[in-house]
Amino acid sequence: MEFDILIYLCIIAFCSGFVDAIAGGGGLIQTPLSLALLPNYPIATVIGSLKIPAFSGTAIAVKQYLKKAKINWKFFSLLATISFISAFLGSFVLTIVNNDFMKPLLLAILLILWVFTYMRKDFARKSLVEVSVRNRYIYGILITIIVGFYDGFIGPATGTFFIMGFIFLVGYDFFKASTYAKLINLATNFGSICLFLMKGAIIWKIALPMAVCNGLGGYCGAKLAILKGQKWVRYIFLFIMFIAICRFGYEVVDFD
Repeated sequence: MEFDILIYLCIIAFCSGFVDAIAGGGGLIQTPLSLALLPNYPIATVIGSLKIPAFSGTAIAVKQYLKKAKINWKFFSLLATISFISAFLGSFVLTIVNNDFMKPLLLAILLILWVFTYMRKDFARKSLVEVSVRNRYIYGILITIIVGFYDGFIGPATGTFFIMGFIFLVGYDFFKASTYAKLINLATNFGSICLFLMKGAIIWKIALPMAVCNGLGGYCGAKLAILKGQKWVRYIFLFIMFIAICRFGYEVVDFD
């Protein structure tokens, strides 16, 4: 592999970690650009390798968020276990089927969520719904099954989907939703990593340098998000969702 390609990949990893720590969606930067720079590798191998930097960036961001957030560890442990299994199964399916049929559905979902988020000016400041403890567990389990499988299967915008689910279904405010999303995203990444390790589908000479850069980006992004406050984060979140919509829209049109 040429050294300049590795440099580009490391820059991409830093930007991905930075964005993901603020509003989720770092995979929207890291995954398509890395696939474009590594056209000679199987898609599953590239995605498997990208799980290593994704894990490191999220882990470092989580450390920053936990300084400000209170976590129900019993609730988190249940969701983390479920999301680990879901992501493991999603990554297994990725190795045997084509995932292109998901993109039109994701495009429609992202459009709806973007409009709703834009219309709700209080999105980042308080909970949008009141949810009972029972329903919180039910919705939390459903979110981790569906989004966890998606993360293992496709990946980009996983953090965004987790955040939206924890806000609109579980009833958390943006900051708490972001913290839970990143914690559970660690479990989904780890589930995928275990599967790809078993398959021998990780390119370590790419994964390790990118992991360092993604972690640095995650640290800087989390610091900035905490410093600037949740209202500012909302605008970044809308921007990242807009990028996701453009990307999936381009691919859907391209496939047609």
